[in-house]
Amino acid sequence: MTIHQIDFKAGDAVRAALAEIGRTEDLRFSPDNRLLAIAGYARKRCLILRIDVETGPDGPGVTLHNFMELTSDDMGEVHGLDFIDDRTLAVANRDGRVALFALPREEPAGQCREIAAIRQIRGRRPYKLNSPGSVAVRQESHGRVSLLVCNNYAHLVTRHVVNQWLGYRATSNQLLLKCGLDIPDGIALSHDGKWIAVSSHGTKDVKIYSMSASLGPDSEPAGILQNAGYPHGVRFTSDDRHIVVADAGSPMLHVYDRGTGWDGRRTPERSIAVLDEETFLRGRASFDEGGPKGLDIDRSNSVVAVTCEEQPMAFFALASLVGPSMIELGET
Repeated sequence: MTIHQIDFKAGDAVRAALAEIGRTEDLRFSPDNRLLAIAGYARKRCLILRIDVETGPDGPGVTLHNFMELTSDDMGEVHGLDFIDDRTLAVANRDGRVALFALPREEPAGQCREIAAIRQIRGRRPYKLNSPGSVAVRQESHGRVSLLVCNNYAHLVTRHVVNQWLGYRATSNQLLLKCGLDIPDGIALSHDGKWIAVSSHGTKDVKIYSMSASLGPDSEPAGILQNAGYPHGVRFTSDDRHIVVADAGSPMLHVYDRGTGWDGRRTPERSIAVLDEETFLRGRASFDEGGPKGLDIDRSNSVVAVTCEEQPMAFFALASLVGPSMIELGET
């Protein structure tokens, strides 16, 4: 099955910045839905897009107004990112550490900025970061924030608690997940806080764990999303009824339905091509490359954003993936 892209609006400068970003990995909408951050892995930078998502009788529309390109001595092979708040970004560098950045105060206006991290997260032995990839932010109480980090080549997920009121200093480091993971390449939290989904590249599936008080490295996954190819980006829809998975080894996104719960094994309800064959084959340097990498759903739950090296930016109506009867447009 193939679906049509949203024909997004953007000026020549924005399109040129997208064309020059090189190999991409994750991408993420800001909480206020005004910014979209893209991980520029190969060129060691982040591209911040000023974005508007509008809904209308003919479906959602997307406008990319401008961009800001961020570089830093604290950025390396930028693989994962997530927003702590509208102006604070967590960046996972696969060749180093997780760095936290305060975004420049000015609006994106085509500028390139060199910035410094406000904090670097290293972890502590035996939970020192090792090849950090995707990262997910979870808000806790009393100014605390959990950073859940996929340690790609250590085959585990660590949790690092930082405190906003202490300048984001890490106050706790722990091993969170290990059982069943082989190159965890993407991570997402359900909106109700009950589930955590982790792409497992080596086992070609997505593991789903229950976010219970007893969750730990020996916890078995409660559910497994099978036939995911080489899964990378993963996201829950805002009602947590579906999970969308980007398959880096094919042109596909896979859509899974919760049914009565996320326990147990299931296969995709739908698999949708989001790259044409020519684009996919152009990026197929190996059997697990060429397909979509980064994936996010905007905060209005109407648009899916997808990125990979050969197609750095594409948008699709969420309703065209999961069906219009399955979502409520405009839900936050």
